[in-house]
Amino acid sequence: MANEPQNETAPTTQVGQADGELIGGAELSEQQQVRLEKREKLLARGHAPYPLTLPITHSIREIRTSYPDLEADAQTGVVAGVAGRIVHLRNTGKLCFAALQSGSGDRIQVMVSLANVGQEQLDAWKELVDLGDHVFARGEVISSRRGELSIMATEWRMASKALRPLPNMHAELNEETRVRARYLDLIQRPLAREVVVTRAKTNASLRETFASHDFLEVETPMLQTMHGGAAARPFVTHSNAFDTELFLRIAPELYLKRAVVGGLERVFEINRNFRNEGADSTHSPEFAMLEAYQAYGDYTSIADLTQELVQNAALAVAGSHVVTWADGTEFDLGGEWPRVPMYPSLSEAAGVEITPETPVSDLQALAERVGVEVPPKTATHGKLVEELWEHFVKGGLERPTFVVDFPVDTSPLTAAHRTLPGVVEKWDLYVRGFELATGYSELIDPVDQRARFVEQAALAARGDDEAMRLDEAFLAAMEHAMPPSGGMGMGIDRLLMALTGLGIRETVLFPLVK
Repeated sequence: MANEPQNETAPTTQVGQADGELIGGAELSEQQQVRLEKREKLLARGHAPYPLTLPITHSIREIRTSYPDLEADAQTGVVAGVAGRIVHLRNTGKLCFAALQSGSGDRIQVMVSLANVGQEQLDAWKELVDLGDHVFARGEVISSRRGELSIMATEWRMASKALRPLPNMHAELNEETRVRARYLDLIQRPLAREVVVTRAKTNASLRETFASHDFLEVETPMLQTMHGGAAARPFVTHSNAFDTELFLRIAPELYLKRAVVGGLERVFEINRNFRNEGADSTHSPEFAMLEAYQAYGDYTSIADLTQELVQNAALAVAGSHVVTWADGTEFDLGGEWPRVPMYPSLSEAAGVEITPETPVSDLQALAERVGVEVPPKTATHGKLVEELWEHFVKGGLERPTFVVDFPVDTSPLTAAHRTLPGVVEKWDLYVRGFELATGYSELIDPVDQRARFVEQAALAARGDDEAMRLDEAFLAAMEHAMPPSGGMGMGIDRLLMALTGLGIRETVLFPLVK
């Protein structure tokens, strides 16, 4: 074991109550106590258990890529210094074996032999190294007698001493552990790391597609004095500096539209939104959202763009429009996606004609007959139509589908349909049975917009926590004239669900849990 100067690690404390508090404050387990004692032994012998730097020359992936088919018992003459976490450990008499795993999940075997490191380093390895430790090893790249790509170590160093043991690497973690201790999930389960890579590739693909259409990526405030841009209950906080109530944003829409008014005609933002609502397999209080606005576009052109965004993301992560979900199911995101009008599809499925003129009382009676519950304070025509549509139609959608032409009273930021009275030019994109994205021909008439806000304020006064408030600052911007535009919003977490077949808690790296 090579000597490192003591000043390569941060100041340390002695084993005892201070260390117990440092790693949890509770009574130490036998494993923790043993590992703390090994940490102290490293310090006492002048070795840093947490050095600041190591003489690494190669990544594990580089070595595996360079020698994919090395014959058994072969030598390369190449000396490499590598580091990784020990995920398998077997100590014998004069020869010890360990599997080092990198952050990418690649592994390489390290062989520590008496002949190459000497008695002192071999004894130190056996005494001080545990599963879960990060170690550095330098030696020749070889293939073992069994054909395992290996480093025949001539020296080793502790890179980071683990004070808690890893879970059983051969048994699956339960879902609660995977969510609450994602770092363990990332260490143990390749799929967990793959989802993180898939998310990164997806975001990169989205940005590339937008760039190809001359969109600019912008940033808008997360803390807002007036929440808006969606029908949702906000999180409320308080600013001590301004002595005022603030809201975590539920959507960036009202600020992105200000940008369009200001002449930024094609803008998008990948952002964090916060909605103080329920949590389930498709909803999270904190989530990632993509929103985009295109001047001189409409809900048809923005639907075309959305389909391209999703299909390009599939190509980026799967190499095909056909993606394979975690359970092995193949799902085809290719081709042209159908566009189904809400009122006609609901009428056909319900067996009764439903139009924008259908009275609320008739809709309530139908809802009661089929067991659809809508609270009286929110039982508007549009809310009932949308709930009934979900009951009768949504479950039958198999392919990705744009559901178009929504009731006017549930879409206060959307332009009225150019030919169909009583509906607005809005679509929702359904994939895998859940809503993935929504798009509009944007409402740009500030007089009409004010009237819709007044209606929303009335709903808020009657107790609807999701209704929007009258936003004078936004209306002032709109009164400076916003060009005709198409806009869309898409959940990034849900896009990952569509690409992987996983639930939302699996696609979010660190989901909020109680």
